[in-house]
Amino acid sequence: MTKNKLISNLLLLPTSKIYGLGVGIRNLMFKWRILKQREFDVPVVVVGNLAVGGTGKTPHVEYILELLKFKYHIGMISRGYKRKTKGFVLATRRSTPLDIGDEPYQIYQKFGRDITVAVCEDRCAGIEELLRIDPKINLIVLDDAFQHRYVKPTVSIVLTDFNAPVFSDSLLPHGRLREPMGAIYRADMVVVTKCPERLKAIEYRIFKNSLKLFPYQGLFFSAIEYSPLQPLFPDEALQPPYLSWLTEADSILALSGIANPKPFVRYLRGFHAKVKVKQYPDHLHPPRPRQPAETLQRDGGGAQAAHHHGERRRAPDQQSLLPPGAERLRLLPAGQSEIRPPQCRHLRRRAAETAAQLHKIIP
Repeated sequence: MTKNKLISNLLLLPTSKIYGLGVGIRNLMFKWRILKQREFDVPVVVVGNLAVGGTGKTPHVEYILELLKFKYHIGMISRGYKRKTKGFVLATRRSTPLDIGDEPYQIYQKFGRDITVAVCEDRCAGIEELLRIDPKINLIVLDDAFQHRYVKPTVSIVLTDFNAPVFSDSLLPHGRLREPMGAIYRADMVVVTKCPERLKAIEYRIFKNSLKLFPYQGLFFSAIEYSPLQPLFPDEALQPPYLSWLTEADSILALSGIANPKPFVRYLRGFHAKVKVKQYPDHLHPPRPRQPAETLQRDGGGAQAAHHHGERRRAPDQQSLLPPGAERLRLLPAGQSEIRPPQCRHLRRRAAETAAQLHKIIP
């Protein structure tokens, strides 16, 4: 046993036991109805996980929104992690990542025309306010709210990373789990995320046998499919190359600001070019760029006017950093000996099957 592992077992494992006891008592209080769950008149879809970060919640939330946005009038609520505001905030065209958080901002950029996006720490209060603002909403999607048990969900979807499954993990702080693995039985669907494109039958059986889900729980597997390169400055860029065109003489500078960039880096290193990685912390807010002096003089309206002018000038660049479809979710069929890249009609069929299963549960 290594020194670090010994220290981890001696110090962190007992702390995890105490943490697990507290989580267990809290869950029992909900089970015995000492702590009350609130049920709303509109169906509520909860997307979450048992581990802290890195399972791909945002792409899956976007996948669900894409599937259901034409059937329902959707309201999406997130906590708005690391935002600089508090309480309920409705996303608008003027919202920034500092106002609503980077992930809700990304979702609003992609779906703001079709759905209503808001952030609120208290999900019950957030749902109330969202329904008051837009009474036409007939479906609520809660991002990262599986542990927020004060809202009674209509459908619960739990994600687990293929590379770090819940059955191989332990509770915080010794491991990465927020709740014991048994909490997964509260979910209606379990999605194994970030799977390889070619999922073997043995890998499928390992997850099926290890999770030991009930018959009423759906088990899905998904993979991230990256789109071609997008120009950072569309007005100045020539036709961007495909990654497959690059040779060993070319270099790629990969910038990441996500919880688990390993699949992203692994994908890039699957090509011939050399890859240099610059990794930033998850949810890092970059400093606001200074306003050029000539802009202040031209606007002539003081710092506030210059600030708004700068927001308008930066908007195209912000959107180009988050192009629609930068990463697409692909559902993988389970139980096959080998998965080959699906054809378009196959993708449509899998999407239809998933939507049909959601529609069966959602009134």
